[in-house]
Amino acid sequence: MSPFFDLSKFNSYKEDNRREVKAAEGGLPTSLWDTYSAMANTYGGVIICGVKERSDGSWFTTGMKNEAKLLKNFWNQINDSNKVNVNLLRETDVTTYKVGEDVIIVIEVPVAPRELKPVFVNGNMFKGTFKRNNEGDYHCTEYEIKAMLRDGPRLTVDTKVLPNMSIEDFNKDSVKMYRRLLEIRRPDHVFLSQADDKLLESIGAAKIADDGKLHPTCAGLLMFGMEYKILYEYSHYLLDFREHMSADVRWTDRIMSQTGDWSGNMFDFFYRVSAKLTLDLKKPFKLVNMVRQDETPIHDAVREALVNTLTNADFYEPRGVVIEKYPDRIILENPGTVIVGKKQMLRGGISEPRNEAVMKMFNLIGFGERAGSGVPDIYATWEQAGYAEPKVEEIFGGGQPNRTILILPLLDKNQAVLEKGHEKGREKGHENDTQNDAAIRKTDEIELRVNSVYRLLKENPTISIAEIGRKLDLSDKQVRLALNNMKQNGRIKRDGSARSGKWITFD
Repeated sequence: MSPFFDLSKFNSYKEDNRREVKAAEGGLPTSLWDTYSAMANTYGGVIICGVKERSDGSWFTTGMKNEAKLLKNFWNQINDSNKVNVNLLRETDVTTYKVGEDVIIVIEVPVAPRELKPVFVNGNMFKGTFKRNNEGDYHCTEYEIKAMLRDGPRLTVDTKVLPNMSIEDFNKDSVKMYRRLLEIRRPDHVFLSQADDKLLESIGAAKIADDGKLHPTCAGLLMFGMEYKILYEYSHYLLDFREHMSADVRWTDRIMSQTGDWSGNMFDFFYRVSAKLTLDLKKPFKLVNMVRQDETPIHDAVREALVNTLTNADFYEPRGVVIEKYPDRIILENPGTVIVGKKQMLRGGISEPRNEAVMKMFNLIGFGERAGSGVPDIYATWEQAGYAEPKVEEIFGGGQPNRTILILPLLDKNQAVLEKGHEKGREKGHENDTQNDAAIRKTDEIELRVNSVYRLLKENPTISIAEIGRKLDLSDKQVRLALNNMKQNGRIKRDGSARSGKWITFD
């Protein structure tokens, strides 16, 4: 039986992101294939032919005729690569049912394996790829399509070698600290006897390229590189930690990769932020072998969540990693959706991080979970601690960059129930707060955009507006607004004409 359709519940169903009805009175509608693509590229679902939706959302059958002819046409088209690039269905995935005197056809669409994505229609990947959200099917952006292509190969993208870079581009203090942590965690490990260059090769941070020399991998660059070097490969790279422990100030602490006063790499960010995230967590008095234990499973789970966020981030997508700490919750956001799917991630058992080589490096120093039980273990730890249940959200579509969000409540269940009961009463009074939060987020985006443009001007004073837009995926208007912002604040000035002049930057 389909998990998305039960005939006995027909009269209670309405369309959602897993169910779509098609009248099919005049044959197969062309929109059926858009929905097939959308469901295959998202969470799967069912397409129900011979049904219409009323204005109140309820369904009624249309008295569909010639279902045998319709089925023959369906199988002919789904096996035609000019119509759909891949057929994911078996005969058992298509079923006819009787509803009163009428017949309906239920087509169960599975989630496509990641190596087969994107599923697209009419022979055009960039115009015929769809995804599904609560509002129906929508055309995927070029970003989303390229993200699916990156996630397809079993060899993750962070193993790519960067022949134009050298291991001299790594931050030496970061490498030194990593070696020190490995020595503490695994004092007898064979890698500790190796020189730094060999150690970096052994952990996957560097590889020998075709020129016979050792060069960084993308994983090594992310873990140990300087932020300005990381931007050569990942133009949208951003790590941002914001602590909001007081309602009186915008944030009480902030660590951001773009500030230039530290390396800005992933390893140093983890080291700094994990300490901030766990600092105020409860530490109940506990003795083990007459020694007080200063940490709890919650501390480990928070670090696990931080590692998962970093190793599953798609840094080719905009907005980067954002970690926010509040008195009552921790929110961890990363660009990109879940490779194995949200449902499988919550179930556990399969570990497929987007940055596999980065995950390996964290594993070696005792962080991260390779058995695929990371997120379920976080949920179990929260349950044992009596906290309200964590939440995982995915955001995609509507022109927004793909995001995965993990929310870790720091309230016990009773407090969470009380807070939920007060939410409606606070909603009206907090409308202005919501607007202020939106304004702050907008200000942050503008600030990050301006800083990104400024860095490009410093690196290449003759760079054009069009080239800045291509590198940062911005419109000409957005680039000009950023330039005007910096001019007004005295950060830059133009020397010469628009065609042959150059930008002068002031630190």
